Amino acid sequence: MREIILYETASGKCPVESFLDSLNPKQALKVTWTLQLIEDLPKVPTQYFKKLVNTDEIWEVRVIFKSDIFRLLGFLDGNNLIVLNHAFQKKTQKTPKQAIRTAEKRKQDYFERKKQL
Repeated sequence: MREIILYETASGKCPVESFLDSLNPKQALKVTWTLQLIEDLPKVPTQYFKKLVNTDEIWEVRVIFKSDIFRLLGFLDGNNLIVLNHAFQKKTQKTPKQAIRTAEKRKQDYFERKKQL
């Protein structure tokens, strides 16, 4: 079984939580349902959770609700811990490079701060 946590910056801000707070209740419910699926299923279909190629081991949670497409980016910390660190509404075919760079920087920050504990 997997566990999903949300990344926090050094100052305590949580970018994914801020994004989720901006969604309407039905959108947020679909995102929550998808995250629960990822935590519970032994093998998650790639339509919901997929590793991005040509990245620093960044994974994306894929959520489609009506005509809205949401992506939550993150990484694995060990075998069963998923750390989500960036989220956005997708408007183009490809995942924007800037979103991937943001997720990679936050991943680096997470592991650097974890080493200091």
